[in-house]
Amino acid sequence: MNKNYYAILMAGGVGSRFWPVSTTEFPKQFHDMLGSGETLIQKTFSRLSQLIPAENILILTNERYNSLVLEQLPMVQQEQVLLEPAMRNTAACILYASLKIQKMNPDALVVVAPSDHWIEDELAFSANLEQCFDFCTTNNALLTLGIQPSFPNTGFGYIEYDKTDLNPIKKVQHFREKPDYKTAKSFLDSGNFLWNGGIFIWSVSAILESFAAFQPEMNALFLSGCEAYNTPLEADFINLNYALAADISIDYAILEKAENVYVLAATFDWNDLGTWSSLHEKLDKDENNNAVVNARVLLHNSSSNIISTSKDKLVIIDGLEDFIIVDKDNVLLIYPKKKEQEIKNIVRQLKG
Repeated sequence: MNKNYYAILMAGGVGSRFWPVSTTEFPKQFHDMLGSGETLIQKTFSRLSQLIPAENILILTNERYNSLVLEQLPMVQQEQVLLEPAMRNTAACILYASLKIQKMNPDALVVVAPSDHWIEDELAFSANLEQCFDFCTTNNALLTLGIQPSFPNTGFGYIEYDKTDLNPIKKVQHFREKPDYKTAKSFLDSGNFLWNGGIFIWSVSAILESFAAFQPEMNALFLSGCEAYNTPLEADFINLNYALAADISIDYAILEKAENVYVLAATFDWNDLGTWSSLHEKLDKDENNNAVVNARVLLHNSSSNIISTSKDKLVIIDGLEDFIIVDKDNVLLIYPKKKEQEIKNIVRQLKG
């Protein structure tokens, strides 16, 4: 196993579109959403550790989830868990982790990966990841794994690459925002667009060079703590300074500005498990396309629903089509799948 391989595992999100299962206190990455016997973060850590030394995997999460991480990943040491005292999107936490890694190993090659995605073919994932590491060893490149689109999805960002480039790893021309349906269909028809799956690979020197060029204020802020990183003084520095960082994603902060951005089309099946519909897609279904998690069901004239309850609860449904039915603790959600993007707004209203 290559000692220069490192991972930054992003595990700080709330997953509010999976409410009421995913909550601020217990977000979706810590749930066994697929009924596989492992939580999403456990599956992701296991997948990464097939190629990357377990001690080289850093977990970035909100400080409120520290005990959940250590409970679900007992092989991880406390110093591998980087605690964010404030929500500051992905650029700040990636810069923080990258400076720590550079101090450990200036020759490090790093993958940044979400903790809550579904990847079935783990051998293909490892092969793609090693191909990216090899490229970044000899090229000053910021590399992303793009996902081959299977339909005109309006919920993902897209990566446009040069269709004349015959190399497997291609230069990125543009990152595209989440499109409307017509635009998404035109992307698929053109044949040179991939979904942005949020998996990034680079050398630690390449990403830090980009932060210095494109985010000098944020870079200076975190550089001022270099002497404290990987020492007992680190926590105090982060608690005092982290919230001062700009609230910006790595895409806006770096990737949309840099010229040395490349993409490899992934050869594995992927799902971001971002909504109840995406979970429905990956679960076993009955003859009427209903997916069931934990519940015992009696269904009449009902199709294309996803039903999730506590273990062995009996659910009887007649006449529902394309609905989300979730019974969790003191909440019952019955909501049309076509409006699932609004669940996040409902959570905001309830908090208000």
